[in-house]
Amino acid sequence: MSGATTFEHVTVIVTESLTKRYPRVTALDRLSVDIAPGVTGLVGANGAGKSTLIKILLGLAPATEGTAHVLGLDVTKDGSTIRERVGYMPEHDCLPPDVSATEFVVHMARMAGLPPTAARERTADTLRHVGLYEERYRPIGGYSTGMKQRVKLAQALVHDPQLVFLDEPTNGLDPVGRDEMLGLIRRVHTDFGISVLVTSHLLGELERTCDHVVVVDGGKLLRSSSTTEFTKVTTSLAVEVTDTDAHPDGTGALRAALAAAGAAVTTGAPGAEGLASPGHVLFVEATGDETYDLVRDTVAGLGLGLVRMEQRRHQIAEVFRDADAQAAVGAPAQAGGAPAERAAAAGQNTDRPTTVGGGNAG
Repeated sequence: MSGATTFEHVTVIVTESLTKRYPRVTALDRLSVDIAPGVTGLVGANGAGKSTLIKILLGLAPATEGTAHVLGLDVTKDGSTIRERVGYMPEHDCLPPDVSATEFVVHMARMAGLPPTAARERTADTLRHVGLYEERYRPIGGYSTGMKQRVKLAQALVHDPQLVFLDEPTNGLDPVGRDEMLGLIRRVHTDFGISVLVTSHLLGELERTCDHVVVVDGGKLLRSSSTTEFTKVTTSLAVEVTDTDAHPDGTGALRAALAAAGAAVTTGAPGAEGLASPGHVLFVEATGDETYDLVRDTVAGLGLGLVRMEQRRHQIAEVFRDADAQAAVGAPAQAGGAPAERAAAAGQNTDRPTTVGGGNAG
C-alpha cells in the first residue's frame, strides 16, 4: 500500500481517499489523513463523519471507496486483528446496570483473550488507574455518569491495546468531571504509551489534551495539523484591566484611549474560550514593541489595574469560521456541512467550552 507505514515507524492510522456513501448522504468524502502516535483529536459537527470513520477503522463497516490501515493492518482484511490490538470506548451508554465494574471489565478482558487470572489482575490495575478501585464491587446501575464513563474507559484499556478510540468521552460530565477525564486520557499515552484517537465537539478540550488535531466537516478533511500549529501565537495582544471608581467601565475607557492614540482595538474575540468574561478583554493589534509601551502607559495614565497583557493564540474554532468566511464571499469551501453547526464554533459564550454542532457529534 502506498504511504502506509507500521506502528513502530510513523503512523498508527492512514486513510487514502476514504469514501463512505449512503443512499441519501455521503458520510466520508475522499478523506486522506495520516495519524501519528500520540493523542489525536478528531473534531467535527453532527454528521461530520467521525463515527463512520471509527466504524470503518475498526473493520465494522465497509468503505465505498479508498483504503484505510490501522497499525499497518488493512481494515478490509484484518478487522479481527485490529480489534485485538485496539480499544474502543463508545459514546452511548451501553453498560449492564446489574453487574459490578469488576465483573464487567473482567468479562471484557476475557472476551479480548486474556486468561482468567490475567483478566482479574489487569482489571484491578485498570480500575485503579481510572479511579474506580474503591467502588469496583458496586453495581454499575448505581454509578454516576462520570463513574460510568470511567468504566467504559477501563474496558477499552484492560487488554493493553496499542491504540484506543474514545468517542465523546466527556459527554454528560460537569466541568470538574471533564477535567478529570481529560487528565486520564492524557495519562493513557504518557504513562502507558498507548496512542489515542479521541472525538469531541468541545474544541477547548482538544486544544488542552491533544498533540494533533484532525478537523472534518461534511465528510471532508478541513485541516490536519499539530495543536501547536492550530494555536500558534498571533500578532494581537489580549489585554484585561480592572474597573475603578473613576472608570467604572475600565475596559471601555481603555479602548477609547487606545483608539484615540491610533491603535487598532476590538473587544472580545469569537471563540475565545478561557477568557474571564466576554466583552472584558481587549485585543490590540501589535505593530511592534511600541504597542506594549502604549498599552502600559495608557493603563497607568487611567489609573487602572492591569490583570494581563499577553499575545493571543489562534484557536481551533477559527478553522470553521475561516471556512464559512470563504463560502460567504463565494470562494470554494474546503468542506460542506451545516453553517449553523459550524457557527456554534464561533460562539461568544466563554463560560463553557466552545462547541461544534449539537451535543452528540456524529
